[in-house]
Amino acid sequence: MNERAGSTGTTRRPTLRDHQKQQTRRSLLECAKTLFVERGYAAVTIDDIVSAVGCGRATFYLHFSGKPDILQRIGAETMEQRAVTVYADLDAVLESGSRAEFARWMRRAVAWFEDNQAILPAWDEAVALEPEFRQIAKRAVSELPAAMPRYLARWGPDRQDEARLRIELLVSQLERFFTRWAVQGTIDSSADDAAEVLSDIWFPALLPPEHRPAPER
Repeated sequence: MNERAGSTGTTRRPTLRDHQKQQTRRSLLECAKTLFVERGYAAVTIDDIVSAVGCGRATFYLHFSGKPDILQRIGAETMEQRAVTVYADLDAVLESGSRAEFARWMRRAVAWFEDNQAILPAWDEAVALEPEFRQIAKRAVSELPAAMPRYLARWGPDRQDEARLRIELLVSQLERFFTRWAVQGTIDSSADDAAEVLSDIWFPALLPPEHRPAPER
């Protein structure tokens, strides 16, 4: 069988050089993540990263355009996971109309932050320092409503901007809560208690007025 790429449509088999490039890229990502977690974003230089890997700056720039780019690549899987597993889950929870289910979702959302706590301070630092990264972070948040088509449909075509804004504000409050609670230690609460209070605030706020339960008399 002819294995030549392009003549039969067969995908070219990876070469040893391809594997080496992939391994170098993985090593750069892993070392950069370790350094960002240990030292923060601003304190780490590209020279620190390539020194930890044992390669040169030219090799780094074959894979990444700079520090914001490599941090974006580190965060890409994390943020994609948030969209797929956290906010797609929220879409189903809101459709159920159950406040109890929403409170359980809120606890899972806090757990997601706990699982990714180590890298989040570097992400926040880069947002503050790098205009380029600020746009990356903005895009990561603005894309979350796309994981929630049923939620958007309930708000109707004339209220899409409001519906998206509500999700973006939810994300912002969760991020700020987690920073003050887990990173700074300035909020004294259990995760379960915080999830209950956040549910009181956000469960009705994410339902269009016509979908909200009637107040008890």
